[in-house]
Amino acid sequence: MSKYVKELVTRDIKRRLDGVEDAVLVKCVGMDANTTNELRGELEKMDIHMVVVKNSLARRATEGTGLQNAFEGASGQIGVCWGSTDFVSLVKVLVKLDKDKEKYNKFVADGGVMDGEKLDADGLKAVSKWPSRQEQISMLVGQILGPGSGLSGALLGPGRKLNSQIKKKSEGDE
Repeated sequence: MSKYVKELVTRDIKRRLDGVEDAVLVKCVGMDANTTNELRGELEKMDIHMVVVKNSLARRATEGTGLQNAFEGASGQIGVCWGSTDFVSLVKVLVKLDKDKEKYNKFVADGGVMDGEKLDADGLKAVSKWPSRQEQISMLVGQILGPGSGLSGALLGPGRKLNSQIKKKSEGDE
């Protein structure tokens, strides 16, 4: 590859990864074209972007960014995935696809970077067990509403009994 072409590709990678802080690296070398297109379509439905690049060009393009740590020790062509609603959801999807050896036998979630920290494959598996943003919000809402509903039940319980007794008394007087 000529120096000019390398520079163009590096600029394109920089442009695509501009603003991306967390990403997952995947290996998909050896997948046939139909399977790769199916994979990309599946990822696109979940708002996950993937670009496959040579690791040396990715290193040059991410130099000075939080993503540069992800490419330390990487070799060959590598897919960079980012997007989804949050990083944990992204990792959950990619680890699930990695486990699907029937459909995507050459797809491997290899590592990544989260908040500037490099993650290996085991780190990704650990992150995939965390609650996603949506799950965390629902847990938080449950914790916020829990005491209120308990208080409401405590106040309504005796009030209902009192109301029932008053109603019975009033019906008996008629």
